[in-house]
Amino acid sequence: MDCREKILSNNYYDVITEFPVQVLDTDMFDLCYLNIDNLYNIVYIDKANIPNTDDYVYTYKGVPKLYGLMQGEKNSQLFDPNSLIVSGITQVQREPLNLTGQGAVICFIDTGIDYTNAAFRDSEGNSRILAIWDQTIQSGTPPEGLYYGTEYSRTEINRALEAEDPYSVVPSRDEIGHGSAMAGVAAGSRLGNGVSYLGAAPDADIVVVKLKQAKEFLRSFYMIPPGIPAYQETDIMLGVQYADRFARQFQRPVIICLGVGTNYGDHAGSAPLPSYLDAIASRRSRAVVVCGGNEGNAGHHYQGYMETPGRAGSTGSVPVEVRVAENVEGFLMELWGNVPDVFTISVRSPGGETIPPVRLGIQGSITYSFVYERTKITIAGTLVEPASGEEVVVLRVYLPTPGIWTFQVEAVGDIHNGSFHMWLPITQFMNNTVQFLEATPYITLTEPAMAKDVISVSTYNAANNSFYIDSGRGFTRTGGVNPDFAAPGVNVSTIRGRETGSSLAAAITAGAVAQFMQWAVVEGNNRAVASREIKNYFIRGSSRSFDMTFPNREWGYGKMNVVGTFDALIGV
Repeated sequence: MDCREKILSNNYYDVITEFPVQVLDTDMFDLCYLNIDNLYNIVYIDKANIPNTDDYVYTYKGVPKLYGLMQGEKNSQLFDPNSLIVSGITQVQREPLNLTGQGAVICFIDTGIDYTNAAFRDSEGNSRILAIWDQTIQSGTPPEGLYYGTEYSRTEINRALEAEDPYSVVPSRDEIGHGSAMAGVAAGSRLGNGVSYLGAAPDADIVVVKLKQAKEFLRSFYMIPPGIPAYQETDIMLGVQYADRFARQFQRPVIICLGVGTNYGDHAGSAPLPSYLDAIASRRSRAVVVCGGNEGNAGHHYQGYMETPGRAGSTGSVPVEVRVAENVEGFLMELWGNVPDVFTISVRSPGGETIPPVRLGIQGSITYSFVYERTKITIAGTLVEPASGEEVVVLRVYLPTPGIWTFQVEAVGDIHNGSFHMWLPITQFMNNTVQFLEATPYITLTEPAMAKDVISVSTYNAANNSFYIDSGRGFTRTGGVNPDFAAPGVNVSTIRGRETGSSLAAAITAGAVAQFMQWAVVEGNNRAVASREIKNYFIRGSSRSFDMTFPNREWGYGKMNVVGTFDALIGV
């Protein structure tokens, strides 16, 4: 079995590591691996060589987290440029700046792209797509060193556009449409020549990574409902590495745009994907734009406090109640503590059966099967999770009885901090409603929007300047200021009609960043600019209301305003 087959096989487990794979005997373990910028290795190892699969799935940092699409409602209304206008984007497209993203490259790591759509062609009918890496097609040649999927160049895409049947030449399709919508919002071609649409950066070039669906064993472990798109952290990381090559190969600025998110992780940006994005964001001529998710009103975050936090010798216990609807297949819930506190957790079912307090030590897991109910719960814990240094407890609740479940969180020994957080999965990863009874809408940005140096955006309605009720809110679990600012994401015009969702706020922002990259890098005004600097330029130019305090958890530092950014540069 070659490396491509191992990467794709459900019998090979994916592990994210930071140690050199040379310490493993690759012949003995029958594995292959891919290196990511000398920061991580993704190792694919035969599950037969893992004696206890529970030890694999509860090695928290190494297990790929699953990400979902941050999309919402859509309708078929005609094109309306209001979201671009209120963001200052159309103003800088015109004289004297003429910023249309010329020379910049925007990469979308998502569901693919409808490359036949006129919105992705130039005035001569040629494709503006530099390349597509379709991870789902295994019949062609993959990108160098990446082993799986098929890469299609602009030359091949143009040849396909000239063919009677384009898909006989380049068979890559966007069956879901989410990636195409994002690409149109950020970089749709100019109005005219049969195109009735306009994106933020209509002259930017485009790179596309079509993500493959997560492996079945991971979907099963996370209990993802059938038919729901779910993407592996590993595939996204490799897509980011692929996108970064275009900055090096063509010496052009690259903007990476992510419209996916997850509730798994420490919500402080320590997991492998957000950490890797931070590394990319620190490089010159790169920018990373991440949506804040649609979890603000979902009831999926609980913040708890012990009765007497901050005083040595105190004790505490907090009941956390979760309402579970009928026919829920299962869910994965995480509890994160703060050093040096240590927590245990006990469980009471709606029928009154209980699991006594569980403390698992450095690392371990235990599974309970209820007697009078069909529910099975596995509790796993890591006292010091390697990426964050904090305690994490993971509860996998399978076939939960409908009703109110009580998870009793107790402190072990002295309380020094007294606070803890719990998260349920994102909405689409559950087949029915599961919510905390006393949920908080804050600290609900999805990962990787908690990363430090990326540009993370929340969502608002440009029609009435109201904050989008479902938008994720800050700050990070450790108090970091995210989101950076808000961008329009409600009833935004896409190539599929009007759509709503935080992914569209990220797409508008990515187009605006491409405009800035044209001015800074392509036109030579600041060739060394990187994502962390661009973020601060945009923060300085954001529109702020006098009746609010900034930064705040909803709006960050205000509403994105590209005109304001350039006004700040010249001291207006």
